[in-house]
Amino acid sequence: MTDKTEKPVEQPAPAEAKAEKPAADTAAAAAAAAGQPAARPARVARARGQKAVPFGIVHVRATFNNTIVTITDAGGNVIAWGTAGRAGFKGSRKSTAFAATMVAQDVARQAVSRGMQEVEVHMQGPGAGRESAVRALQSAGLTVTLIRDVTPMPHNGCRPRKRRRV
Repeated sequence: MTDKTEKPVEQPAPAEAKAEKPAADTAAAAAAAAGQPAARPARVARARGQKAVPFGIVHVRATFNNTIVTITDAGGNVIAWGTAGRAGFKGSRKSTAFAATMVAQDVARQAVSRGMQEVEVHMQGPGAGRESAVRALQSAGLTVTLIRDVTPMPHNGCRPRKRRRV
């Protein structure tokens, strides 16, 4: 009497099918045989469903040594950022107005690609890149609605450092 619950026995695969392996497996095996670490498989970049943010705040921090431009949404979440060093400038060239222009254009392009149209600008610091960064934002297609200086100023708080002699 045969039982209906029995499963058929699997036949071994032919020799030709076993010889065919994916290229990644053979590359990993070859690397292991040569004594090298196996290469990792390439990651697949996933596009997350990002919402378009039509309004944002641009924070421009212009120091004597660098210019940092950050674009956030109204809640303070960073959408795009850049610095003069990240844009390829080194040393004393990071503190120039041209470096600030390049950084602001790069960051503005990133924000426009995410759907931003209108921004407020909060500037901080005494650096050379203050005005040039705002002009670069406007030329990249962003509408500037407000420019605010948020440089911290003491209301007769701590004693300032001694004056710099040049």
